[in-house]
Amino acid sequence: MAAWARHLADQGYAVSLPLLPGHGTTWQELARTPWERWYEGYDDAYQELAGRTDRVVAAGLSMGGTLALRLAAYRPVAGVAVVNPGLTIDDPRARYSGFLKYVLRSVPAIGNNIKLPGQDEGAYTRTPVGGVHQLMRLFKDTTAALPGINAPVIAFRSAVDPVVPESSMDVLRRRLGSALEVVPLENSYHVATMDHDAPLIFDRSSQFIQRISAGAAA
Repeated sequence: MAAWARHLADQGYAVSLPLLPGHGTTWQELARTPWERWYEGYDDAYQELAGRTDRVVAAGLSMGGTLALRLAAYRPVAGVAVVNPGLTIDDPRARYSGFLKYVLRSVPAIGNNIKLPGQDEGAYTRTPVGGVHQLMRLFKDTTAALPGINAPVIAFRSAVDPVVPESSMDVLRRRLGSALEVVPLENSYHVATMDHDAPLIFDRSSQFIQRISAGAAA
């Protein structure tokens, strides 16, 4: 997310890039962190930014995109920009994660799903099953809240994404309708903000912010 944030900051926008609770430490800590705390960290960043700007655009990648969508359902935002946002999980074992977490603490991580060689997103070496359970809860809560979004949404979607299934985008299309603009990413995998199509994401999101800002000022 850092390169995307720097690009927008270089365009003159105020940017907040919070480190969410349970992230940037250990997978064991993530296992102990409920999704409500992830959202609380995101919402705190929103409130700080809203206190010093006229308008706020929520943005995020993957689960961060889920948080951005949930925020837009409950907070006044000018727009939402998300990259491969998650709302569903294809793996049927995920539905049992609330029970499995007591007998299976972690599974191999899905990290660095990036087509561009030489990139490292700094993912945990393991994925806590408790974290998957929290993710499922967040997805369910956010899906139910989607009709509350009144702002325009731009979603960048990788043509090949082994992490977030296409059913997530199907949910977005059904719930948001004409408020949703989808930009295909033809040369990137899941972590597209660090992949070949990153410049496209950066430029189109900047244009999106300019457009909705101009509309709000008119």
